[in-house]
Amino acid sequence: MEQLQRLVVRHEDCVQEPVRFRPGTWRSRLEPLGAAHVLDIGVPSAHGANGDRLVARADLTELRDRVGDDADGLRDLFVAVMIWGAGTTNGRGPRYTEAALADPRMPAVLRTTREAVRGGDLSGAYRKFVLTGVGRSFFTKWLAAVDDRRAGRDRALILDDRVFRSLNALGWSSWETAGTRHWPTRYATYVSSVHGWASSMGVTADRLEWLLFHLNGHVDEA
Repeated sequence: MEQLQRLVVRHEDCVQEPVRFRPGTWRSRLEPLGAAHVLDIGVPSAHGANGDRLVARADLTELRDRVGDDADGLRDLFVAVMIWGAGTTNGRGPRYTEAALADPRMPAVLRTTREAVRGGDLSGAYRKFVLTGVGRSFFTKWLAAVDDRRAGRDRALILDDRVFRSLNALGWSSWETAGTRHWPTRYATYVSSVHGWASSMGVTADRLEWLLFHLNGHVDEA
């Protein structure tokens, strides 16, 4: 906790930047499935290849609030989350997104996991997310994106490999803290732990989650 507090102070001026993505890389994967319109999300990028765009976490929140519970809208939000999560660094993102969109379970999975998150059942939401090509690093981004509950709740957070690397480097173990190797329980334990730490440090939980992502395991202050 003391080490994490020092890291929070040390990086207090760091901000989460929008993610740059390349619509041309995604278009052939999304067009046949009727989802290419999602590539208009965000704003044009002034850097990188011509046609690159920038998408921010706030864009996902805006889209979430706009689509409501509409099934097609939830699918669009899922695609946007995958784009945001992949950026230009994860070349498998378009292929995995295409595989997920072709999975007949998608409408039910998106609906039931959103319902579970809204009901505060984060362990259940984790357990129920099963789509071809989508692992923990990406589906916890979905869980975080659809959580529209009021402040004061332990809202869903992202648990990807970079966050996990930082937690491990800090000596925190999800399975030891949860008392089980059951992943859905470990995820819920992680969320409640980060919310507790954030509250004691005077920051938001998603800010702390992003800092763990940003550090990517490099927590040594020497």
